[in-house]
Amino acid sequence: MGMTAGVLAVDAGNSKTDVAVVAADGTVLSTARGGGFRPPAVGVEAAVDALAEAVAEAFAAAGATSVEHVSACLANADFPVEEEQLAAALHARGWGATVEVRNDTFAILRAGVTEPRGVAVVCGAGINCVGMRPDGRTARFPALGRISGDWGGGWGLAEEALWHAARAEDGRGEPTALARTLPAHFGHATMLALIEALHLNRIPPVRRHELTPVLFATSADGDLVARSLVDRLADEVVTMAAVALTRLDLLAEETPVLLGGGVLAARHPQLDDGIRGLLAARAPKAVPQVVTASPVLGAALLGLDHLGATAEAQATARAHYEP
Repeated sequence: MGMTAGVLAVDAGNSKTDVAVVAADGTVLSTARGGGFRPPAVGVEAAVDALAEAVAEAFAAAGATSVEHVSACLANADFPVEEEQLAAALHARGWGATVEVRNDTFAILRAGVTEPRGVAVVCGAGINCVGMRPDGRTARFPALGRISGDWGGGWGLAEEALWHAARAEDGRGEPTALARTLPAHFGHATMLALIEALHLNRIPPVRRHELTPVLFATSADGDLVARSLVDRLADEVVTMAAVALTRLDLLAEETPVLLGGGVLAARHPQLDDGIRGLLAARAPKAVPQVVTASPVLGAALLGLDHLGATAEAQATARAHYEP
């Protein structure tokens, strides 16, 4: 018979899944990695099947057959109804006595703070923001793209850059170097050629996100239109953070504001400085910091919080991921 460990921590994103089996004293017994977690594309059961492979690998390596608590931070868990549905699917697998499912942005937030208190803004392919207090209160946004009022994220920035570049080339918009730098990235001389290549799928749609770093490089070279988009992203990040802080009554006290995801972790000076300047004006007590810790650490810490683990146990888990 295998033993029962403390926590099964899961951080499942669109592109990859990380799992860890953690003892109640914070010792990380095993880790495993799996593929992306995409219930909207493949259905809940198939998505959880894919997750099960990484879990089985981690359980085997830890010599465990179950855990006290499953702490799963999952992409595409945007509404409570989705969290409940996913929690029921995980519970049915019998991995742990209790199961808690949260949106994956909570993992990034918890990984970056010493207690479950603060706000995180994550800008990767999309943009999202969550906040939490130790008493269990949270603040969050649906983060489903334009239908939920989002602006920004690598995907949205690339689209916005293309829009301005197209209009600059044909005369509908103001001039911008983006009309030259975006097509050049894909080996084209004009926006018209790039638009045709995108429209006819000669460039796979998934490659559009490659244009986000081109936007930042063009902005760094001083292009006014590109700079305005980077400034707008800084404004959007701070707006989300300030709203979450306000909802949690944390605006008046010193609170960490964590910045995560590929776009924010790249530390573009204009974006970084813009965020810090606007935060100082709108949320003077906020303490901005870029999160570099592995999000699965955040899922593990949330699980240890649930078990009422000691600060020492939390530190043990953190030391595994931040030697």
